[in-house]
This record gives sequence, C-alpha cells and structure tokens, in this order.
Amino acid sequence: MIATELIAISAQQISAGIGKHPILHGVTLALAAGRWTSIVGPNGAGKSTLLRVLAGLLPVGSGQVLLHGRDLHAWPRRERAQHLAWLGQNEAAADDLTVYDVAMLGRLPHQGWMQPPSAADHAAVEQALRSTQAWEWRVRPLGQLSGGERQRVLLARLLAVQAQVLLMDEPLANLDPPHQADWLQLVRDLVARGCTVVSVLHELSMALQADDVAVLAQGRLRHHGAAQHAATHRALEQVFDERITIHSVAGQWLALPRLHAPAC
Repeated sequence: MIATELIAISAQQISAGIGKHPILHGVTLALAAGRWTSIVGPNGAGKSTLLRVLAGLLPVGSGQVLLHGRDLHAWPRRERAQHLAWLGQNEAAADDLTVYDVAMLGRLPHQGWMQPPSAADHAAVEQALRSTQAWEWRVRPLGQLSGGERQRVLLARLLAVQAQVLLMDEPLANLDPPHQADWLQLVRDLVARGCTVVSVLHELSMALQADDVAVLAQGRLRHHGAAQHAATHRALEQVFDERITIHSVAGQWLALPRLHAPAC
C-alpha cells in the first residue's frame, strides 16, 4: 500500500465510455509519484480511454480522479495545466506553425493573457527541443516534417510544460528504434528528477522497462505491479491469451511471440 502523499494521480472506481458504449468498469488505480507506469493490454482493453480520463479529457460515468490528492476537476484549469501535461495519439497541430512555435504552445499555462513569452519560456522551449533532438528544425514549418520528426516536436511541446505528471498515449508512434531508445532515456531522466510518467504502449518489451505496469483487459484492471515481478509477467501472458511469453535476455525483460510446434 502506497502512502496517500506519495500518490501522484489516481483513479477511484472509474466507469467511463464513449457515447452509450461503456469501456471502463470500476477501475481503481493509484500511481506512485516519481515513477514510470506503463498501461498495457490487448486492443480494446480501454488503455487510451483510461489515460484520457486521467487527463480530464473524458468525462466519467462514475468514480473520481485525484491529482496530488485533490479532485482533478477542483483544480483551476490553468493550475492543472501546469501540473499535468498530455501527449495524445495523432495529435493535431497546424502545419504552417514553425517547430519552435509548436513547442512554445506548451508554455501557455505559464503565460499571462496576451503576454509575450518570457526568458523562462524561451529557455524551456530550447531545452525541450534539444532534448528531443528537434532544435535544428526550429524554424521549419511542422508540415515539412516526417511522421517521426513531427512526433519528436509534439513530445518537445509536452516537455516544455515542465509538469510534474506527464501522460503519454502511444508516444513511440512513428519513431525508429534509435529514437525509441532516446525516448526511453528521456523518461528515465524525467523520473530521476522526480517526475511521474504514465504511458500507454503497444511495444510490450519497451513497457517492461518501466518501473510499474498496469494490465488492462475488457475495461478492467487485471494487475498492477512492478515490471520485473513474475506476477506481472504472468498477467501479461494471460491477457494476451498465452500468445506471448516473457523472457529475460541480456538483463532485460522482453515479450516474445509464443511459437507453437506445427501440426504433423
């Protein structure tokens, strides 16, 4: 049991859906501060829905989300946006905006109405773009970038917020393996600085690099535990119908397809 003051964000008996279609059913999940939690599960498990609920982007039918022990919707919008940052799937952004301007959007929660960016805003944007190796494109329009380059700019926008809690839905989309490795190091650096990272990932082997893993299936939480624990590995194998197996290879946990002997 984690002490309440050490919980960054939590869902308490959350039920939610889209329209009249129920997706989440009584999900309770407490995510520790200063740790990286990956949310995983089969297609249609409710992973993205849960992350959107945690971000306050999707209303709940019942239950409550707490950010640092306070009801998420009791936070003033500006203050909440300073503490909680979001990167969604296929995020939209105007193609004619420069890379620098897109990253600067992450500083809006820190700026006064109609106020120009401060020196601190410019420093945060430069740091974010350099962290994602996008600084050299800063004057290019977003529409001129490849999918992977665009994803790195949107990640920089997230980092520019300098929030303590970062929620990322499929952050590795369009990233090649070297930049996936860069993202992994970036997340570890954020956690080392005390940030809380919550990611939805389809890349199970990457998800197993997290501190903790939350396993969803059919809109329900099946397991929540440390990524290296055998119980977590077993839960993953079960929700994927025994079609994967978890192995340690060169000191890292990998999710591999389970190969069955061909029928004679």
